[in-house]
Amino acid sequence: MSRYPRDVLAPGWQRAGKPVSTEVAAQPGMVLEDPTSGFVGAVVRLENGLLVLEDRAGKRRSFPLGPGFWLDGKPVSVAAPKRTMAGPGRTHTASGSRVSSAAPKVALPSRIYVEGRHDAELVEKVWGDDLRHVGVVVEYLGGIDDLPAIVTEFAPQQGRRLAVLVDHLVPGSKESRIVEQVGNPWLFVTGHRFIDIWTAVKPSVLGLKAWPDVPRGQDYKAGLCRALGWPARTQADIAEAWRHIRSKVTSWRDLDPALLTEVEKLIDFVTADHADTLEP
Repeated sequence: MSRYPRDVLAPGWQRAGKPVSTEVAAQPGMVLEDPTSGFVGAVVRLENGLLVLEDRAGKRRSFPLGPGFWLDGKPVSVAAPKRTMAGPGRTHTASGSRVSSAAPKVALPSRIYVEGRHDAELVEKVWGDDLRHVGVVVEYLGGIDDLPAIVTEFAPQQGRRLAVLVDHLVPGSKESRIVEQVGNPWLFVTGHRFIDIWTAVKPSVLGLKAWPDVPRGQDYKAGLCRALGWPARTQADIAEAWRHIRSKVTSWRDLDPALLTEVEKLIDFVTADHADTLEP
């Protein structure tokens, strides 16, 4: 009798006895381990093709969706919850791009940086579907005062491009002087004239003829809130004001064309090394 019940060199022998990854949909609170780094954390959100995990100490790290995780001691491939890029009957995304049936791609090494959380949230709301389609991640900086050091650390290169959106990028501004300090063929910095991303939303969306002027020396967001008769005493008041403004934005039509142009330039730049582009 043969010592072996089957041909040990038959196809698939390399995988024999090895655990096989199963695909699971990411869910809030799901505890995952990245065995490469040893980081263990609960899923707190999905962000432009990245899975954000938070450990017991409150530290957060982002990982691309896909294989390489462990769940309950077993290997898994983590996917985004199944959803369509647009609602039933819709043919275009919020940015005006044609809806694609292709699955979101694993995040590219290239990145788009914006100044703050509100900028990132507005870009996500209008261009989020498009960005997931091409695998581009948007991150926020918390201001651009450290832009030269950030660019040096990122080290843009072919296949790893960096595009940056700057608020109030007008001649003679502090922002323009900072931008003049950076340069790299794989770096693209552009901006808009708005002092804050709030006013890139058309005032008519909120029933206003124009955004009010805020005197110099005042906090801009708080000044807008006070001029509009909204509470502005605490950070919670400011956050609530932004949620109200953002809730009124449903598509690219609700934004000033000056912002649309610059964001499209950013997306075009970071995807230039890759064949797939958005359908117009």
